[in-house]
Amino acid sequence: MNTATNAVVPTIYKDGDLIARLAAELAKQLRPALPIEIDLWDIATIATYLKRSESVVRERMACLPDFPKAIRLPSTRSARGQALYRAKEITQWASKYQDKN
Repeated sequence: MNTATNAVVPTIYKDGDLIARLAAELAKQLRPALPIEIDLWDIATIATYLKRSESVVRERMACLPDFPKAIRLPSTRSARGQALYRAKEITQWASKYQDKN
């Protein structure tokens, strides 16, 4: 039985061509970073920054009285938009808990 007939034959590229194609594909996927002063973070991004799970941020931190207030942009899909937070406010909030010693 010949299984080679179903195999995908890889295209051979010169090293420079392959690198250029990979760079172009990566550029399509990556978004430029916004300055922290204007960026809005969702719960997942905050969780990554704080090195916590999304559920811990959502259920144990975002409900704290001194946690920054959410921004909810209008949406046609739901009455309440997704909770977004000013990145600068999140970093300032976290800095308040730095040990003083």
